[in-house]
Amino acid sequence: MSLTKHMFSRRFFLVNLVLVGIMIGFVAAFSLLSGGIKADSPAIAGAESAPAAIPAGEALSQAESLQVAFNNVAAAVLPSVVELDVKGTGGAESAGDLPWRFFFGDPEDAPDEREDTPEYSQESLGSGIIVRKDGGKVFVLTNFHVVEGAKTINVKLYDEREFEGTVVGTDSRRDLAVVSFEATGDEIVVARLGNSDAIKVGDWAIAIGSPFGLFSSVTAGIVSAIGRDGGPDGNINDFIQTDAAINRGNSGGALVNIRGEIIGINTWIASTTGGSVGLGFSIPINNALKVIEDLVTRGSVRYGWLGVLLVDPTKETLAEMSAADRKGAFIGHVFTDGPASKGGLRPGDLVLSVDGKPVSSLDQLVRIVGDLPVGKSVQFSVIREGKPAQVKVTIDERKESAAADYSRLWPGLEVTALTQEMAAQASLPKGTAGALIVSVIARSPASAAGLKVGDVIVQVNESPVRTVADFYAQVNGSRAAKLQFTVYRNGEKLTSLALVRK
Repeated sequence: MSLTKHMFSRRFFLVNLVLVGIMIGFVAAFSLLSGGIKADSPAIAGAESAPAAIPAGEALSQAESLQVAFNNVAAAVLPSVVELDVKGTGGAESAGDLPWRFFFGDPEDAPDEREDTPEYSQESLGSGIIVRKDGGKVFVLTNFHVVEGAKTINVKLYDEREFEGTVVGTDSRRDLAVVSFEATGDEIVVARLGNSDAIKVGDWAIAIGSPFGLFSSVTAGIVSAIGRDGGPDGNINDFIQTDAAINRGNSGGALVNIRGEIIGINTWIASTTGGSVGLGFSIPINNALKVIEDLVTRGSVRYGWLGVLLVDPTKETLAEMSAADRKGAFIGHVFTDGPASKGGLRPGDLVLSVDGKPVSSLDQLVRIVGDLPVGKSVQFSVIREGKPAQVKVTIDERKESAAADYSRLWPGLEVTALTQEMAAQASLPKGTAGALIVSVIARSPASAAGLKVGDVIVQVNESPVRTVADFYAQVNGSRAAKLQFTVYRNGEKLTSLALVRK
């Protein structure tokens, strides 16, 4: 075919038509893209349009609405928050000598020296919350440390009336107390209590009290965290953390939500200066409900008692107990005549839940059990020898005499998994396995048997112990009334005295 005929053929025409179409498509796409890169075009890939500006009037209206909410909270709660002026006495030893004698000598060793110790007057200011009114008697919730050692208490109301207060009862474990005073009339405003279990991190938090004696002060912030453990003086609460300014004198005052409901009792601050640095802690109001009821009706708190001592095991120990990565509370010891022992809980059990309520830590189990009614039968879910188990226990009342009788504590010693480094430090023969004793409770059966911290248990009643799980299996499973331990101590193999189960 000639070139001329080829150029005018049907096939050639179709090919050219396709090529022209492709060229037109490229041109159109380029035009669209070039138009899209203009600054006023919304078609830029990945760009976000700026939010529409809120008109000044609307923004002011929103700010005023929030301000009105805070006004309403202050108006509702201030009349139910009081100032407590506490006067008491203390020994000079408490002010100066106590730290020295605590570290270098037992005060009980020299009782005669303290018989004539002069007392000194002390005065402190705190806050409180009116939580109940029964006829002419008004009840104020505050901190134990505010009224501890009080000789006189002056209660000052928001309207500046003043009354003489009396301590109704205290709960040192939760740092709570109730004070009462007599007042007639309808001017007494009782606080509205909220639900501290419902609060969330980021919620508004308003602190009300009398910091540094500055009567009826209000500060605002947010809930910074919840469930904080580790309060001062062995306090067992799970605290609310807030950045609302809390200072000395705020103790016992109210932490309030945006609805004007009490969600916490302001208790302590973490500070290097003594002033607020945005780390304030409040006792959740739900922790105080039973305390209020017990103190008002009985004058003392009736705690539930399980009859165990809890320990904090290492990860290696939990792994040997087939409970690695499980959250719970580890039972190290049981009182042989206590509710736990009678119900079937054993040393080495890891408590996961109580009546279906999850247990994530040692402190949480202490709080849960303490709040349980005496005589109530509750279901404990545990991990035992690597397997789930259910145990029902009837809760008893906690009495100091029973809780302090360590002669009935079984087994009275705490063990941990033996690592290679520990084995080398203990001068054990190569290849020796066992359980390392890290604690021996004074006056317990283990102490009476002569066991010591640092001993490595390798046998119980001649049965081998290679892991922590073996130890608890022998302690719990043996039907013998007496247990003898073969241990390595300072590189020597010894047999202990018999450990007698009471």
